[in-house]
Amino acid sequence: MKVLSLTELYATLIKEGKKKVETRSWKTSYRGELYIHASSTKVTKISKENTELMNLVTENNLNYGYIICKCNLVDCFKMTQEYVEDIKQNHYQEYVCGEYKEGRYAWVLENIEILDNLIKTKGHLSIWNYEMDIGRIKKC
Repeated sequence: MKVLSLTELYATLIKEGKKKVETRSWKTSYRGELYIHASSTKVTKISKENTELMNLVTENNLNYGYIICKCNLVDCFKMTQEYVEDIKQNHYQEYVCGEYKEGRYAWVLENIEILDNLIKTKGHLSIWNYEMDIGRIKKC
């Protein structure tokens, strides 16, 4: 299964359906089922100081080190200034949940499903493979 590791609280925001666009500095041509892994990295000081962001989650709901949900990655495109302004004006909660800047990439996520059984595993950079039957990790 294809997995993307995110720092907490961003993984939980996706799991709870409060974040449906992942912002990245790099693009991907991958489309399809994508599992979200909450890395073991603790919430950053910058995130903790962002009260609008922190008000969207409860810290004791964070799942450090687990694959917590799956979704479909349906699109990836380079953000324009117009797109950034539209998100800021018309989807402010989404805007608060990402790094929206012209030239970065928007990964559009749909059909988010919480896993019944969380999967404890170590995270990796980029999109990576987790072979669930034997608990092995294989890099893409």
